[in-house]
Amino acid sequence: MLARGRKVAGKGETVAAHYAFGPLEDDFIIKHRLLTRTTTTRGEPPLKKLQKKFTAFASEVEKEADNYGDCEKLAKAFLQELNTFEIPLLKSKAVIDANLREKENFNDLKDEINGQILQAQADIEDLKRQLEESKIERQHKEECEAIRKLVAMQPPRSETQKVITDLEKEIAMLEAENTASSRTLELRKKQFALLLHVVDELQNTIEEEQRSLVEEMRNAVDDHNKNGLEDATGGLEAMAVD
Repeated sequence: MLARGRKVAGKGETVAAHYAFGPLEDDFIIKHRLLTRTTTTRGEPPLKKLQKKFTAFASEVEKEADNYGDCEKLAKAFLQELNTFEIPLLKSKAVIDANLREKENFNDLKDEINGQILQAQADIEDLKRQLEESKIERQHKEECEAIRKLVAMQPPRSETQKVITDLEKEIAMLEAENTASSRTLELRKKQFALLLHVVDELQNTIEEEQRSLVEEMRNAVDDHNKNGLEDATGGLEAMAVD
């Protein structure tokens, strides 16, 4: 028995339902009703009724009396009750077979769905890879387009080649001037070195001449002094004689 939820007066709230039987007891009751073909708690179970019909028929057969009519009547009642009991069994068997077929179809459908899921996952991974490749390809295209725009902004090849030729000519002229300047500089270095050598020789010659001139002047002064001294001595002597 199940106790339904009841409302608390004045609050409008439903109290949680309380069950008279636990899950295990419910399973046992359901199994018992399926075996005995008892669908309600009212009335006598069909299996018990069939048992009573069979017991009545057997008891009547065991009697040693002329009761063929009663036996036939009880046999018909038993067969009718047996047929009544068998029909739900056949229905249950049909339902079971249908459930088994449905279960097989469900398993097949489950396997098919799982296969579709795996295929979808593989397709998603493939699409992700294609998306990454498309992104890279698009990036490359954008880079190529940017380079193409930069190239389009540049002057034509003929003008660039002409500028390059002019620059090469100018570089060649500058190199020639540099070579000539280097040669001139080297010549000037040699000339300057020679000039320094000549100046050095000339300075040495001048110093030698100056030293010789100073020596001659010194000798002349000495001679002059000697001559002057001799003249002075002679004059003194003459004055003394006088």
